[in-house]
Amino acid sequence: MRRSRYTTHRIMNNLFVYCEIEDGVIADVSLELLTKGRSLANQLHCKLEALVIGHRLDGVAAQVFPYGVDTLYLVDDARLYPYTSQPHAAVLINLFKEQKPQVCLMGATSIGRDLGPRVSSALHSGLTADCTALEIGTFEDKKENKTYENLLYQIRPAFGGNIVATIVNPECRPQMATVREGVMKKEIVDAAHKGEIVRLDVKKYVSDTDFVVSVIDRQMEKSKINIKSSPIIVAGGYGVGSKENFKLLFDLAETIGAQVGASRAAVDAGFTEHERQIGQTGVTVHPKLYIACGISGQIQHIAGMQDSSIIISVNSDPNAPINTIADYVITGTVEEVLPKMIKYYKKNSK
Repeated sequence: MRRSRYTTHRIMNNLFVYCEIEDGVIADVSLELLTKGRSLANQLHCKLEALVIGHRLDGVAAQVFPYGVDTLYLVDDARLYPYTSQPHAAVLINLFKEQKPQVCLMGATSIGRDLGPRVSSALHSGLTADCTALEIGTFEDKKENKTYENLLYQIRPAFGGNIVATIVNPECRPQMATVREGVMKKEIVDAAHKGEIVRLDVKKYVSDTDFVVSVIDRQMEKSKINIKSSPIIVAGGYGVGSKENFKLLFDLAETIGAQVGASRAAVDAGFTEHERQIGQTGVTVHPKLYIACGISGQIQHIAGMQDSSIIISVNSDPNAPINTIADYVITGTVEEVLPKMIKYYKKNSK
């Protein structure tokens, strides 16, 4: 007997973004997720809700409401800052049991990687880690002859970045994903927007035993390499040839006020450190100027820099794939081209 197809409809509960906070400042990745969350919530015809857990949170509302947040949940207690696993997980687990959100997003940071699995495991909801894109779409389960609408497409690289996987969670809620910093654009929706503030009683969501671990001392060292926010990036690939040749990129970067980036192949070859890696398995950048030196242009790398305003390709191969997306192409080796660029810039910048 043939089973008839039917479409599964769900009540459109809200979309939550867990926002990280450090020294009273909301993390960039959280603001990026609020921007994306606002877009997804509009498609789902639901509210965008932000959750901030910490201490002295009076300045949070002014930071998040311009991104289109409808409801801001605040859990303010001295014991909740800095972050520790159990209390934060308890808040999310118990709040989500009440609110039953359809989507929860958080950054793929050290905190998100710790918190996300704890919450998803307790709620039996599943979690897609390290997403690089999020979309809303339909999924057809041919085996069960069901069609699910308005699902969260959780898109991420797999098998070392060689393929891009789209993952859906048809049945369990919330649909949870952690998202890499820098892959979403951070854009204010309305500077004058004001939403509702809901202050939660910590005693209702966290038991005293959850505070059994306390932070006695914390030492944090910020990364000295910040290519994500640099307006100019000089990036090198395997085609640079050697670690010695890579020094030419640093010379050019110092001359023009840029940061140095790299493809995965260059990092794997030991030409420079992993913190400079750009692409699906590195960071995503949006500079005004991107100078790609000896980079072939594999799709994994292009995914991390294709939104650059201007792309200049320096490559000895005139048929390199990256040349197809470059605004300007210089055919030649790094040893030939970069010293001339440095000399020309110094001569004309006086």
